[in-house]
This record gives sequence, structure tokens and C-alpha cells, in this order.
Amino acid sequence: MIRFGKKVVKFRIPILVVSVLLLIPSVIGYLQTRINYDILSYLPEDIETMQGQEILLDEFGTGAFSVCVVSGMEDKDISVLEEELKEVDHVKDVLWYGSAADLSIPVELLPGDLKDVLRNADTGSSLLILTFDTSMSADETLLAIEEIRGLTERNCLLGGMSAVVTDIKKICNSEAVMYVVIAAVLSALVLGLAMDSFLIPAVFLLSIGMAIVYNLGTNRIAGEISFITQALAAVLQLAVTMDYSIFLWHSYEENQTRYPGDKKRAMAHAISQTVTSVVGSSITTIAGFLAMCFMTFTLGMDLGIVMAKGVVFGVIGCVTILPSMVLVFDKWLEKTKHKPLLPDLGKIGGFVTKHYPVFILLFLVIAGPMFYAQNHNQVYYDLVGTLPKDLESVAAGDALEEEFHMGATHVILADSSLPKKKAYQMEKELQEVKGVKAALGLDAVTGPLVPDAMVPEHIREVLDNGTYQMIYVLSEYKTGTDEVNAQCDAIRHIVKRYDKTAMLIGEAPCTQDLITITDRDFKIVNAASIVLIFLIIAVVLKSVSLPVILVAVIEFAIFINMGIPYYTKTVLPFIASIVIGTIQLGATVDYAILMTNKYKRERSRGAGKKEAVTAALNQSLQSVFVSALSFFAATFGVGIYSSIDMISSLCMLLARGAIVSLLVVAFVLPAMFLLFDRLILKTSRGFQAEPSARSEKRLCKQGIL
Repeated sequence: MIRFGKKVVKFRIPILVVSVLLLIPSVIGYLQTRINYDILSYLPEDIETMQGQEILLDEFGTGAFSVCVVSGMEDKDISVLEEELKEVDHVKDVLWYGSAADLSIPVELLPGDLKDVLRNADTGSSLLILTFDTSMSADETLLAIEEIRGLTERNCLLGGMSAVVTDIKKICNSEAVMYVVIAAVLSALVLGLAMDSFLIPAVFLLSIGMAIVYNLGTNRIAGEISFITQALAAVLQLAVTMDYSIFLWHSYEENQTRYPGDKKRAMAHAISQTVTSVVGSSITTIAGFLAMCFMTFTLGMDLGIVMAKGVVFGVIGCVTILPSMVLVFDKWLEKTKHKPLLPDLGKIGGFVTKHYPVFILLFLVIAGPMFYAQNHNQVYYDLVGTLPKDLESVAAGDALEEEFHMGATHVILADSSLPKKKAYQMEKELQEVKGVKAALGLDAVTGPLVPDAMVPEHIREVLDNGTYQMIYVLSEYKTGTDEVNAQCDAIRHIVKRYDKTAMLIGEAPCTQDLITITDRDFKIVNAASIVLIFLIIAVVLKSVSLPVILVAVIEFAIFINMGIPYYTKTVLPFIASIVIGTIQLGATVDYAILMTNKYKRERSRGAGKKEAVTAALNQSLQSVFVSALSFFAATFGVGIYSSIDMISSLCMLLARGAIVSLLVVAFVLPAMFLLFDRLILKTSRGFQAEPSARSEKRLCKQGIL
């Protein structure tokens, strides 16, 4: 690798020129990458709910629908509004109680259920169901939502998943840049205190920032990424790859003492050492992210691939762009040098080794309750409930609940050839299901008193296309609750009796599938990440026992991190339980590997187990502390700032996870080394001292040397 290091030093100026030029296509690629704000679109395509949505789009030309709560408007004004809404691009149709027949027909002729459900006589509010000819999160649908909001005043609140997605997009667009700024500023603050130069944090951030831009730009190959990936990618890449820059800088300073006056040679050797160390370290992090690709909920693959790719770019940038920058800015770096301001933590090894039984006992006492807690956390799946209350989609949901006692809206697709008598009977049974406010099919909308000839053609087209008939089911329950899930099961049971091919679709049924799928994914991803990282550690450290010890220690840290919300009664986003464990394992097991390598080196030199563990802890703790603190700073600030709870919760968990892993590696891992030292020596290569080293050690103890 020394030849590679010399090449980087020699071509440092061309490297910087090329790296700057590569920013141009990367920025273009980033701007052309579509952001997907709809989490439900990442469900597997072969499940019934997703297949039903495709049928709805193909057969009815309806990909999405929204509910509009209209307050304080006369029927004639609503009729005018209806026509205006139909003029909006991609609005397919508008359904309200006045659409069922010409307004010249007395409202009394319309079905009672229809009037009661779609109009609140006490408040004068009405419901309008808008259908779109594009999918729920399509760009065209979101633009239509924005245009509709421009047409209506605040007394017309637009709800539904498309409206929620539009609001999430608006928040992300306004906050995304600040996520990166906050993470960079706080990381720079930590590095300014921990490093020996005030300028080097800026060089680190500039180098990592370029790697982040490359990573985000290459997402154009995939076509789109999720809003969660967009929000977390830069922050996580900054957090997990900062270690590599710190290692290069420390190696460069060490080599300057070996080769005084020859900074180019010192940098060449620093690059060589960094490549060897960082590549091995980054493999565990990459494996942790790639483990998410085993999820059937493809949001995991979306985030996993982008982050694994980000780590690769981070490693490449660390051994090419960063050393080139350091050499170019060397004079300024020297002028801004200072003593590190953080306290030296390299002297607690003796304390830990002296009291190691206490830490073993703490491990045994805490592990059980925390393992139980992390498996019994409260989890939410409904996005709306965690968004800021001043958003229109949230206000619409609240109005829908308060004025109409309604929550989710389901759609049933049934065979159009189903006899009218059976269809009518099925709708009657559906209305008897607990929590169902109404079942609005063609028969329910028109009712027996309105002749078929008087039914508007557009209403017939909306609800029956000759192949499928569509029934709207208005529920009193909110999406993601146990009540609505039980209701969905009851509805499926009824419709399958009348039509085995019938499908139940909508936000609530999709969310029910999400619950089932992510519960399975949680087990798969955790198992995959543990197995992958176990195998990597076994190969890197040439040991059978160490992978068990290291993975167990970091899993213990994960139990604590994910167990705390159970005892604090904190409700977590569903995605947290799936991705936090594998990210924390992949990103912080490096802390344990660093200390293990120091312990291995000391043992191989003939040190006793207590001496080796003490030296390993003293030598590695400062680096681990800075790394964990930098990770904490990058994620904590975003967690505080973000108004989207899903992003905020993920960042807060990652921030806490870094600190918990730091504490566990500092206190529990050394205790494990002391407890299992004999087993480690027998099941690992490279820990036994060479004969000459052992002889020298013995002679030293005897006072001969």
C-alpha cells in the first residue's frame, strides 16, 4: 500500500482538481433524483393490497383519493367548488352527497345513510371525496393537492394520505439542508475540542462533504430514494466515516516524528496505514447497512444500499481527497495547532481492571430487563399522528374525527357481475361491522328511491366500470390502531364470502400489512447483521471466541438503547426497531475491534492479562471517545431540530446508541477480556507471545533486564 500512498502524494493536485470537477455531475445527479415521500409504496408488490391499488389505477383510472372537509358553505357553493376541483389537472372526480343526483332533486330522496355520513346537519359541514388519476405519491398528485389548496380557503381542509405526503415533502424541503448544517457544525465543535488544530475540522468536513455529494449524486442510478434516506444519508455518512479522517490525521502526525522534515513521506506512510486499517474497519459498517437489504419492506434496501455506498465513498475520499487537502493546507494547519481541550481519558484502565467483577455483575443484571424491554416497546405506524398539528392534513384529520367521527377510509374492489341483491346485502353486512360508519357502493349512494335513469353517469363510472365495482368503507378508527386492524379482518371475512376475488385496499389495510411484514423483517435483519458481522470479526481477528464476545457486548448496548423507551413510555416509529440495531451494531462494533487489536498486540508482546487490558483501554479510549462524541453530535442536533418525529426519533436513538456503546466498550468489554482471557488465548491466533518476548518478560520480572 505504500506505493499507493506515494502515488496519492505525487498526484495530490490532479486529485483535488478531478474531485472538484466530479462535484458537477454529482450535483446534477442529486437534483435529478426523485424523492419518494410515501412509505407505503415500499411494501412488496405481490401482496393483495398493492395489487389492488394497481387494479384500481388500471381499471378505474384512480390511483389516489383524498377527503375534503368543507365548513360553512351552502350546497350551491359546494356545487361551484366541485366544478372548480374537477378542472384541476389529474382530479378524476368529486363525490359528495349532492353528486348522487341533480341538486334540483329533493335531498330527501337521497339515502339516509349518505346524508348522515357526508353531511353534518349540526355544524353544516360536508365531506367531498376527491379521486385522482395518478398514484398516491406521484408528483402529479402532489402538485394537484397544492393547486387544490390554492383554490380553497381554510374552511376547506384536505386530508388523506396524498395530502399527508404533500405536507411531509414540504417539511423535508425546508429542513433537509439544516440537517446537514447542524450535523456539520456540531461535529466541527467536537473536533475543534478534541483535535490539535482548529482548522483540521473544516478540512475533514470539506473532504467528507465531497464524498457525501458523490454518494447522493449516484443515487440518480436508482431513479429515486425515500425521504428518510434523503434526510439521514448525509448525517449518517458524516457520523460513521469521521473516524477514518481522524485515523489518517493521527497516523500522519505519528509518521512526522518518524520522518522529520519529510511530510510527503510521512503522508505516504499514513495513507498506507490508513488503507489497511480503515478498509478492515469499514467492512463491518458496510455489512451492517447491507443487512437491511434482506428486508421485504424495501425501504430497508433503499437506506442500506445508499449508506453502504456512502461508506465506500467515505473510505475512498479519506485516502485520496483528504491527504491531498492536508498537504495543500499544511501551512495553515500548522499555524492553527493547539493542545486538545478535551480531558485525557487514557488513565482509567487501572480502575476498570481493578473493579471488573462489578461490571460483569452489571452486565448480568441489566441484560435481562433490557432485552425484555426492547421486545415490548410501543410502536406507531400512523404518520399523521406524529406530524406538527398546524399542518393542513393533520387539521383535516382532526376535523374528520371531531365533526364526522371518522378516521380511515378503505376501498373494496369486488366483481361487477355480483348480483345486485348480493351486493346490497354485502354492503348491509359491512355497515354492521364494529366501527364502520358507512359502506358507500353504487347501491348505497343511489338508494332505492332514485331511478337508475336519474343516476349521473359519472357516479356510475366512479363506482362501477363493468368489470369491478368499488365500495368506499368509512371507518371510525384511525390507521395503525388495533381496532382498525380487527375491522379490516372482519371486512375481509365478509367480502370473501360474497366474492373470493374481492380485495380490501387503502391506507389502513396497507398499514396492517406493514405491521406484519416489518415484524418479520425485524427478526431477519437482526439475524443477518449479527451473522455477517460475526463472520467478518472471525476472519479479521482470526478467532472463534472474540466474535461472540464483541457481538454480545454491542448487542448489550443495543438492548440498553432500545430498552430505555419501554421504561420511559416513549412510543417509537416502526422503522426504528428494524434499522437502529443493525446500524448501531455495524457502526460501533469498530470501537470494540479497536480495543481488541490493542489488547491482542499487548498480549502478543508478553504482557499479562491485566496489563494488556489496562494498556488496551488506556490507548484506545480517547479515540473511541472522540468517535462516539462526534457520532452523537452529528445525530443529536438533527434529532432536536427535525419536526418529523420519524426522523427525529431515529436520530435521537442513534445519538444515544453511540454514547451507550462507548460506555459498554469502556467498562464491560475489558471485563469480558479479563473473564475470558484463557478462552480467548486458546481459540484465537496472534495472542500468544513469541518465545523471545516471553523470555524477555520473565527476565524483566526477575530484575535481570
